Amino acid sequence: MKKKIFLIVIIVIFATAVTAAWAFFGSCTTFKSDEYYLYIKTGMTYPQVVQSLDENNVIRNISFFKWIAKRVDYPANVKAGKYEIKKGINLVELIRMLRNGRQVPVNLIITKLRTKEDLAALVGRHFECDSISFLNFLDNNDSLKHYGLDSNMVMTAIFPNTYTYFWNTTPTRIFKKFFAAYNEYWTPEKKQFATEHKLTPATAYILASIIEEETNKQEDKSKIASVYLNRLDKKMKLAADPTIKYAMHNFELKRIYDKYLSFESPYNTYVHEGLPPGPICTPSEETLNAVLNAPKTNYLYFVAKPDFSGYSNFSETFEQHMKFAKQYQEALDSEMIKAKGLSK
Repeated sequence: MKKKIFLIVIIVIFATAVTAAWAFFGSCTTFKSDEYYLYIKTGMTYPQVVQSLDENNVIRNISFFKWIAKRVDYPANVKAGKYEIKKGINLVELIRMLRNGRQVPVNLIITKLRTKEDLAALVGRHFECDSISFLNFLDNNDSLKHYGLDSNMVMTAIFPNTYTYFWNTTPTRIFKKFFAAYNEYWTPEKKQFATEHKLTPATAYILASIIEEETNKQEDKSKIASVYLNRLDKKMKLAADPTIKYAMHNFELKRIYDKYLSFESPYNTYVHEGLPPGPICTPSEETLNAVLNAPKTNYLYFVAKPDFSGYSNFSETFEQHMKFAKQYQEALDSEMIKAKGLSK
């Protein structure tokens, strides 16, 4: 009888040990996807973390989680961040990850953006700070003074690239990494190239932003830059169509009609002489390089070729330009007539 009782006790102890071991070191997740992202906001308390895990059915046994968490002092060491919980992770690994603050990195991919609002919205979709707080940073001249920028010029420090952060990175630290990339690009040699064209890093960037919107043909970008540099040198208005779109905040315009040319805005280069007060998009490094390496030409005009290849015809005189412009206009009208005929 004693042996039987002893055996039962051993079995119970063994079963309890196995159950505990499985609870602590076996899979603790319940979600079906390969991973679950836990967001711990700045200032969140331990009970709030537990509540989030429980309400979203992230783990099997919240009681075991709390038992282990208290023994490794996690309640006093909650760290904000974005945490990737892999399917099949065990409680010990999970709590160790949270206690040590091992966040998953966040990649912010910047391609072509047109406005500060676009940038703020992108940041707001990827980070704890919302778009409004980031936009407030971009509009705060006191904060930007440290970087030698103001709210008009701030976008000249934004270079298309992939930037890696943690989810709870502050607006200031997000921008610091942008500015580090800006400083890395603007070597003394590149600054000298800008100076030779009577440009600063900021004005070179603004000019590049216009060219970025003018064409996607790399072969034409330097020649277009030479056109605008020549116009600036002669005190001519730039008369750049993309600045009309930016001024009107209508980026879907296909044609710029005469009625749009008088739209009042400091960005309207048909009305105001010189470059606009800020960039109209975030240009690629290739486009900025095209500005810095613009050739010396006598071109003052350019217009799209009538074959719709995306390339442009360049002219030194207005008379020649008007001939090319007429060819393009006729081709455009012909295409519109064809399009109308097909739509009937």
